[in-house]
Amino acid sequence: MLNRIVLIGRLTKDPELRYTPNGKAVAGFTLAVDRPFKNQQGEKEADFINIVVWGTQAENCANYLSKGKLAAVDGRLQIRTFDGQDGQRRWITEVVADTVRFLSPKDSGGGFGSGPAAFGGGDLPPDDDIPF
Repeated sequence: MLNRIVLIGRLTKDPELRYTPNGKAVAGFTLAVDRPFKNQQGEKEADFINIVVWGTQAENCANYLSKGKLAAVDGRLQIRTFDGQDGQRRWITEVVADTVRFLSPKDSGGGFGSGPAAFGGGDLPPDDDIPF
């Protein structure tokens, strides 16, 4: 069986870092990933994918990633359920990251990494031009 996902996108907001009762770090953020085609109106669309990362990598994400920064995530798809306060079953779909690479250049505050060119990235808009 294989459950592997690789995504490249921009964060829609700063990562949220928490700690479990046992002291293990966990961070969550949403990655906006462009679709490879335009809609009927000729506009680009994106998918907004929830990412969860654990341990030291979670702390690094919270320290070095921020809204609008470009990141690559390698992980697995996880679907979990819980019962809400109203008794209704809720479904959560997220990617549990094994690896998060920071792709924004160092000078833009994106942490370490060699920039989007390392992954074949082309001309990317400045972080200030992102609408979210």
